[in-house]
Amino acid sequence: MTVQKTSAELYEQYKAKMQQIADVRNAMAVLGWDQETYLPEKGAAFRGQQLTTLSSLAHELFSQEDLGNLLRELHGRHDLTAIQKRNVTLSLEDYEKNRKYPAAFVAELSNATNTAYHAWIRARKEKNYAVFEPALEKMVALKQQEAAILGFTGHPYDALLNEYEKGADVAMLDAIFSSVRSSLLPLLQKIALQDVPERKFLSRHYPKDQQWEFGLGLLKDMGYDFKAGRQDVSEHPFTTSFNPQDVRVTTRIDEQDLGNMTWSCIHEGGHALYEQGLPIEEYGLPCGEAASLGIHESQSRLWENNVGRSLTFWQHHYGKLQGLFRSNLLAVPIQDFYRAINLVQPSLIRTEADELTYHFHVMIRYEIEKELIAGNLKTSDLRDVWNKYYEDFLQVKVPDDMHGILQDIHWSHGSFGYFPTYSLGSFYAAQLFASAKKQIPNLENDIASGVYDTLLHWLRENIHRHGRFWTSNELCEKVTGEKLDFRYFLEYASEKFGGIYKL
Repeated sequence: MTVQKTSAELYEQYKAKMQQIADVRNAMAVLGWDQETYLPEKGAAFRGQQLTTLSSLAHELFSQEDLGNLLRELHGRHDLTAIQKRNVTLSLEDYEKNRKYPAAFVAELSNATNTAYHAWIRARKEKNYAVFEPALEKMVALKQQEAAILGFTGHPYDALLNEYEKGADVAMLDAIFSSVRSSLLPLLQKIALQDVPERKFLSRHYPKDQQWEFGLGLLKDMGYDFKAGRQDVSEHPFTTSFNPQDVRVTTRIDEQDLGNMTWSCIHEGGHALYEQGLPIEEYGLPCGEAASLGIHESQSRLWENNVGRSLTFWQHHYGKLQGLFRSNLLAVPIQDFYRAINLVQPSLIRTEADELTYHFHVMIRYEIEKELIAGNLKTSDLRDVWNKYYEDFLQVKVPDDMHGILQDIHWSHGSFGYFPTYSLGSFYAAQLFASAKKQIPNLENDIASGVYDTLLHWLRENIHRHGRFWTSNELCEKVTGEKLDFRYFLEYASEKFGGIYKL
């Protein structure tokens, strides 16, 4: 006689399987982190082989029939807790989607990603897109294939968007970027008529070691736990998490640009705080993962812009910065520094763009990706299209490929559908921060005093601890009382930049 297992026993079995898969994926993540920080050049080929092996293993483990049977059995049980039920439902959705991928395709994509990443690195060194283009062409073809594997009802790009922002589609994003153009362009035009803030002092010589020391201090002040993470240098700043107790960030340092490292530290710190705040007991399960890339980006943009580019933030930190760089900043009043770090001016590099023109950078990438996946644009034409978009939308001429089409790492990773989450994140951030200010009466005073515990606690309670339990819009509505509304960003931007530029 077969004794039927209890739901509790089945759930523990499911949890063990999911954590085993997470272990493999996080081993991949460790190798990926090493690849972008310390991997010697000659190790690239074997690293690609190692990542392909682990990628195939993770896919195999998450495709096993007994796991599917277990998930379906648990999904039919009615005595699970709300969190358990949500974990099982999301895992079953992920499982069924994963089963669509042929094992050979997974291996091919992993290998292509490794090839594309190293081609991108070489192309940047040579400032020559042609070095990267063949690998990118292969990646686009695979992403078109992936869209077909996943299936879609509207635009093929919708399938890839959903990998990063569940529920997002081309129709939604077209409407959002239409609002960006119609609402932000008039504000930009008004700002363009005003005097440009002096900011040459930000481009003086800022020694690497002092910048590094200041960046580490900012991360500590924000609440980043260095016993559960570390910071290193990489070609492109990023955050990676292996579990909530091992979340690592990277930055890059330009001795002629103070802002490059300062705001990448704050930005990546926001991502890392989210990962460190996810529930440890849900490791390997959906409720132990971030809600979406849009919500993830909301955390980095909230810290970077709503906090890190505010006057209140620098009321506490500016004195220390002046002490580190006396010859550069001692004679610069804080108001001049504040205006300089919030300069609104079209530029070439997305990661260094101001809060307003930033969204035109994202929009350019969105328009390109959409057409690439639809098959309406060839990678061989991409440099010219990129350069034309930058001239049309931002009125800047691209001097070379490194400052143009080669500036972002995302396409070498195959992250098509990722870029729109950057703008969504800024819009979520404005709405969430508006609610935080309402719900934390002394928040502005705390920030001015260098105290971030209250804000971090609010984010942990309202955002971090929920994992993927809610979709982005459900979470936004739960926290703010409304679904995502672009007007919060427009009001924030109008008030802030209206004050700075005396509009």
